[in-house]
Amino acid sequence: MFRTRSTRVAALLAAGALALAGCAESTESDDASGGAAASDEGPIKIGAILDITGPGASLGVPERQTLELLHEQLEAAGGINGREVELLIEDNQSTEDGAAKAMSKLVNEEEVDIVLGASRTGPSLAMRPLAESSQTPMISLAANQAIVNGSEWVFKTAQNDRVVIERMIGYMEQQGYTTIGLARDASGFGEGVQEMFDEIGSDAGISVVATEKFAPDATDFTAQMVNLRNAAADVNVIWGIPPAAGLAQKAYRQLGLETPVMQSHGIGNQVFLDTAGAQADGLVAPLGRLVVADQLPDDDPQKEVIEAFIADYTEKFDMSPSTFSGHAYDGWKLAVDALEEVGTDPQAIRDHLEQVEGFVGISGVFTMTPEDHSGLQADALQLVTVENGKWKRLDDQATG
Repeated sequence: MFRTRSTRVAALLAAGALALAGCAESTESDDASGGAAASDEGPIKIGAILDITGPGASLGVPERQTLELLHEQLEAAGGINGREVELLIEDNQSTEDGAAKAMSKLVNEEEVDIVLGASRTGPSLAMRPLAESSQTPMISLAANQAIVNGSEWVFKTAQNDRVVIERMIGYMEQQGYTTIGLARDASGFGEGVQEMFDEIGSDAGISVVATEKFAPDATDFTAQMVNLRNAAADVNVIWGIPPAAGLAQKAYRQLGLETPVMQSHGIGNQVFLDTAGAQADGLVAPLGRLVVADQLPDDDPQKEVIEAFIADYTEKFDMSPSTFSGHAYDGWKLAVDALEEVGTDPQAIRDHLEQVEGFVGISGVFTMTPEDHSGLQADALQLVTVENGKWKRLDDQATG
């Protein structure tokens, strides 16, 4: 329990709105404002749309496992205020079209009370128009701040790409870097990243001097890494998710690049370490606290929550959870708290989420406002390196 206080992106949003307008159906249960009428009878329905197969599977699979674990725990405890809770999970196959169709199914056919997902930015943006038009509360598990910019009904749990870049620029300034070479994911996750680096880095005289792109399912990064080498920046940034981010890191070292390299928060799982192998050693990335839980000071407010989750997840699945598991944990806990406090009325759920203050989660300590539906700042991230194939928290955490 916690307290409450009483440009392809634009094109994708527009396309999603047009695509979903044709499939959205009105039902007799709609109220006068257009939202689904709340009921205090029958099961509460929580929907989830995840990247379980396709390029985003290393995110979606641990998120699905997390939701299944938490749902099992909730039902064992008697549900929400004595009511059964149904968890309906859809696989969007890491596609925007799949996410839009799954959103339509959950909202129009299943009439869920809240939706979690998607795992990545593009699919989340494809879901947003129907969340807004149907007035269905949605909590994305993805990163790009465009998911929640100007939103009424959409919230998110992954740290915004903007606060990630603030953390990275702080480190770069500390190290004396002024030029950046960038290789970024060509999907929605990488949209606007170069511009944010330039904007946030302007006061420190830090700017991007070369930008390369790669597909989320790319396997060959030779051309991008050679171009970064030729650009001769002070530091190079690889911005992606596994397995692509791991393969890019591997190519970076195998081609002999010695320039310091940073990665985004999209690499916080074992898949990245397994893919990159020894070539990951020495990189720096801003990641959530979960990957370095055993290295946190005892007075860290998240430590107890993170350690309890790791213990439960490891016992259930015989493996450690990832950063992305944490995004799903936070989304579930925020949703359940809202449902416990205000019931299933969609407007009341939305209003409750917008007033969240001091929620201690896995990804950070959340405080939502009408202007900020993400609720996390740069201090939600730890600077982390890789040493002998293991995550290591950097000693100096003052930067950022």
